[in-house]
Amino acid sequence: MQTHVVPVGFDYDRMIAPLIRDQFDVDRVILLEGTVGSEANVEYSRNIARKLEQDFRNLLGAETVRERLDDVYDYDAAFERAFDLINAELDRDDVDAGADEGAGDDEREVWVNLCSMPRPVSFAFATAAHSIMVERQADRDRIHTYYTAPEKYLETELAEELRATRDLLRDLDAGDGGSSDEPLADAGVDPDRVADRLASTTDLLAEFDERGTTIGAKRIGDDHVIELPVASFQNVKPFEELVLFTLGEHGEFESVSELAETLAAELNEEYTDSFRSKVIYNVDRLGPGGKGYIEREEHGKSYRTSLSRIGELWVRSHGDEDRDYRELA
Repeated sequence: MQTHVVPVGFDYDRMIAPLIRDQFDVDRVILLEGTVGSEANVEYSRNIARKLEQDFRNLLGAETVRERLDDVYDYDAAFERAFDLINAELDRDDVDAGADEGAGDDEREVWVNLCSMPRPVSFAFATAAHSIMVERQADRDRIHTYYTAPEKYLETELAEELRATRDLLRDLDAGDGGSSDEPLADAGVDPDRVADRLASTTDLLAEFDERGTTIGAKRIGDDHVIELPVASFQNVKPFEELVLFTLGEHGEFESVSELAETLAAELNEEYTDSFRSKVIYNVDRLGPGGKGYIEREEHGKSYRTSLSRIGELWVRSHGDEDRDYRELA
């Protein structure tokens, strides 16, 4: 059984054509729609999603659901959504096995399509999938990310058609000789309209030739750059989890000793040199030279300790898990 997670942008063929051509066994599809952008862009994407929903059902016989992403530029929210969604789909086998005897024998695979949607969503889903592979070693073969290359890009063909239209408008405008009463007026064509379309087409082509398919750099929040953190290649051990959640709860600590004192108090343990050494060891393993979940900044004779960006994402995506970390210390 396969679940395909498909973030929907402005592509249709790359979302469904390879699955049909390569005869994928798709039984469930989750279409993710963005809700941020111009009204025209959002509506266009929704139309693509409607068509995909219909065709996934009709052509592949797949159960298809549509969900929304509130902000396609919010990397952290996209990562958390991807983490929860992929895990939930992997665990659907347990539900299926309970509802239908023998259904759990065919393990579910999760395939994440990275072709469309703005890059923050694609990278967030890819990084989340990688993180889950690290955490769920037994299930790593059930998690896949994939990309499909287009046979051709329509924007270049559209630009060439626009050039041909511009040349035609130039011929019409030149043939009119600038007069408003012949010969375009005799043919029932408004010469001013031809001149306006010629000017706007010429300007648009000039921008395309100078800048390509996009213009400018959009501000997202306070900045124009979204940092895309890299997932760790190592799993997190129980006491390390406790350290991460403590940092997530309290924020920055002025020193590792202060962090150790807080952990000892929360665990109702005596704060000893041995306990402090244990915390230092685990912080080192989680730091820049280890798993990369913690940042350490030299501050006098101490090291100011806080979560790194990927550490914050780890805490955010694991925050609702029902575990008693005090017993794991």
